[in-house]
Amino acid sequence: MTPATVKIGAQTVGPGHPIYVIGEIGINHNGDLDVAKQLIEIAADAGCNAVKFQKRTPEICVPQDQRDRERETPWGVMTYMAYRERVEFGKDEYAEIAKHCADNHLDWFVSPWDVPSVDFTEQFEPVAYKIASACLTDNELLDRVRDTNRTVILSTGMSDMDQIRAAVAILGMERLIITHCTSTYPCKADEINLSVMGALRDEFNCPVGYSGHESGLQITIAAAAMGAAVIERHITLDRTMWGSDQAASVEPGGLIRLVRDIRVVEKAVGDGIKRVYDSERPLIDRLRRIG
Repeated sequence: MTPATVKIGAQTVGPGHPIYVIGEIGINHNGDLDVAKQLIEIAADAGCNAVKFQKRTPEICVPQDQRDRERETPWGVMTYMAYRERVEFGKDEYAEIAKHCADNHLDWFVSPWDVPSVDFTEQFEPVAYKIASACLTDNELLDRVRDTNRTVILSTGMSDMDQIRAAVAILGMERLIITHCTSTYPCKADEINLSVMGALRDEFNCPVGYSGHESGLQITIAAAAMGAAVIERHITLDRTMWGSDQAASVEPGGLIRLVRDIRVVEKAVGDGIKRVYDSERPLIDRLRRIG
């Protein structure tokens, strides 16, 4: 059975359509709107289709026993709760993000980590939502995202097939995209297992993609060759910047090369129909041997 196609914004995603490339900004902006805008511009210049952020309500997402733990940050020593509040964008910042993405012809959306974050994001009418791997078993969140009637990208790190099946049963298949993922940052090559994309395609009649956390570009390009309908990589201004996701992120020059190579590979993959190309025909009379 050919997997169904799904729309994200104006683009159709699935077999026979261009790979939808997402630059995952996440929290690599470190709460700085200017950095977020720079990353939006970098993603647009590289040829990405979208950028994605993470949205949390700290009083819900930060466990009680971690709230008062102190940590070193670029802004000095502060509690984990204060840090989480420091890096969250509010309505004014997301209004600027929405405008900057529109000006740069990019889709944008978020991974919401709690129900109020979905309620917050709905005011901007995003083209989709991404369910982070950590949230795949949060049934209340899945219910709320399903009820928006928007396209949903389900990331599957840290999850077995039974857990994925349970999440899909809640989200439904009508507007679903699944991305294979291993959640280690950065991830080792022997724990990535790109062949799982095939297993997901075999079981679920929806587009399947890849969300990568590895260092380097080769594995993500291989995912394109193996038929990923969506590809997501974390992006950063500089992998040495402070933050837990920076080391597994792609810098601007790497992102340009990555999107370029994805576009070349998706052309080379083709449709699987063996044919003689016009460029070969002049060689037939000259080189073809018949015995």
